Amino acid sequence: MLNRVLDQSKQFALDILHSHSIAVDATSGNGNDTLFLLDNISKGKVYAFDIQQKAIESTKEKVSNHKYIENLALIHDSHENVLKYVDRDIDVAMFNLGFLPNADKTITTLSHSTIVAIDRILSKLSIGGRVIITIYHGHKNGKDEKRAVLEFAESLDQHFYNVLMYRFINQKNNAPFIIVIERRRLNR
Repeated sequence: MLNRVLDQSKQFALDILHSHSIAVDATSGNGNDTLFLLDNISKGKVYAFDIQQKAIESTKEKVSNHKYIENLALIHDSHENVLKYVDRDIDVAMFNLGFLPNADKTITTLSHSTIVAIDRILSKLSIGGRVIITIYHGHKNGKDEKRAVLEFAESLDQHFYNVLMYRFINQKNNAPFIIVIERRRLNR
C-alpha cells in the first residue's frame, strides 16, 4: 500500500538519517517532526524553528522527557534566519507549510520567507542530504506558497539537485503533497 503523505515524508528522512545527523525542523508546529527527528538522531543535533510561541511551547512539552533532549535547539524565530543558528552541514530539513493545527489559521507560512529558508538550507545541505517540504495549500496563502515553492524547485540545476514530487493525483480538496530536494553534488 502507498504511504500517506506524512508517513512518506518521514520515510524520505529515514532513508538518510543516521545517529550523527544534523537536522532542521523548519516549522516545529506541534512538535511531531521534532520528536521524530530526535528519535532518530542520538549524537547529532536537531534545530527546530517556529515563529509562534504556542508552537514552541507545544513542541517543548512534546519532547520534554526525550532521552536526547540535549540534542535539541528549540528556536523561536523564522526559518528564514536558519543560518544565524546552524553553522554545520545539514543532512535533513523538514517543512510542513500552512498553519498551526488547532490555532489561529490566519498565521501561516509565507512564500517569501519559505523560499529564503529553503535556499539558505540548500547552501548548507550535505551531499545526499534532503529538504522535505509538505505543502498544505487549501488556504489563501497556501496557493501562493505552493506556486512559489514549485517554481523554485523546478528551477534548481539538475546537475546539483534531484527534485521529486510525491502526491496523490485523484484526491480532492487540495490534498497535501511533498517536494523533496536532494543534493547530488556541491555547487559552492
